[in-house]
Amino acid sequence: MKQRLCKASKFYSLFQGASTPRSGSPKAWSCKRDFNAAAYKSADVLPVTATGPPPSPPVSEASQYGERVERRRRRQAELLQKGKDLRASQQSKQTGPLKRRFWKDVHVHAVDDGYQILLDSRPLRTPDKKILKVPSKKPHLAQAIALEWDLLESAQQGLKNHNIPMTAMAWRASDILEEEQRRSPKTRENIVQTAMRYFDTDTLLCWAPEKSAQDSMNLNQQTEQTDSLRSMQIETAQPIIGFLTSHVWPGVDIRPAFDSDSILPSPQPEMTRSIIRGWISGLSPYELAALERGVVACKSLLVAARLVVEWSQEFQHIHRDAESRFGIEEAAKASSLEVRWQTGMWGEVEDTHDVDKEDLRRQLGSVVLLVSGT
Repeated sequence: MKQRLCKASKFYSLFQGASTPRSGSPKAWSCKRDFNAAAYKSADVLPVTATGPPPSPPVSEASQYGERVERRRRRQAELLQKGKDLRASQQSKQTGPLKRRFWKDVHVHAVDDGYQILLDSRPLRTPDKKILKVPSKKPHLAQAIALEWDLLESAQQGLKNHNIPMTAMAWRASDILEEEQRRSPKTRENIVQTAMRYFDTDTLLCWAPEKSAQDSMNLNQQTEQTDSLRSMQIETAQPIIGFLTSHVWPGVDIRPAFDSDSILPSPQPEMTRSIIRGWISGLSPYELAALERGVVACKSLLVAARLVVEWSQEFQHIHRDAESRFGIEEAAKASSLEVRWQTGMWGEVEDTHDVDKEDLRRQLGSVVLLVSGT
């Protein structure tokens, strides 16, 4: 009986949480006990005996995927470096002497029939391995060629004509002179044909239509433009054409390239073409080389001819009749009138229109320097 009562009292205290014995069970206290009967004991803390800074925090090991990526990157970097070294070694073997400048000083040396440009003690030669000689009446041209070669950093730069524009034009004139001495004017004939092709659609003769809806719309939108494009083209072309037809080609009839109601260029009179062709064929080698450069740069035979006549020693007798000088700026404005009109309406494209403007003036400057003398 006592064992049953003790078991029942323990079960009741577990699930009911009773802290006092029920009535009618005076001996229930003898069966109650705690779940954790072990005695509490304080922990023993060991003394700190280590010296120095605390240890570094633990670092997780790199995953297998990260190691593969790192190995691949190192391998790619090694391959790229090997490729660069291989290309550098091949270039040094193939073009080693051209990568450096083999001369120290450049100066102009006067000879009996002109000037020579010396790289140290070596005379500058043409692509045909012949010594380049500048006429004695063109000392400024000789100085300009010497300056070009003095500014080069390697011999390889001398293979590019845009790095040595004056030298390239002097080579061109030398080739024309040499061919004429051999009675084979092939280069002269090619230049004449090229110039006459540009004359058919000369920039100075391509005028806008008389009545253009685009002009009226532009004038309404932009109050700064007071004249139409056609009127500005005529105003620019007439003084140049008038000078050429009165001083260079007297009595020649030069007409606009396009009729008012046509999109196809109309040919110039045959007599006009014949006179201009004969005039070009009779130019001296240096004037002919300068005219070719000016025609290609301006896309205009008339503007190039006006510039050459203005500055060449061969036409000094014409300069007295001219009212004002026709220089680089005037030639550049006449050959780029339509571009200036459009950029004035809609603005310039950075690194395009401004670069073209400076390049045009650079080429026209080389024309003036080639034909001018002392």
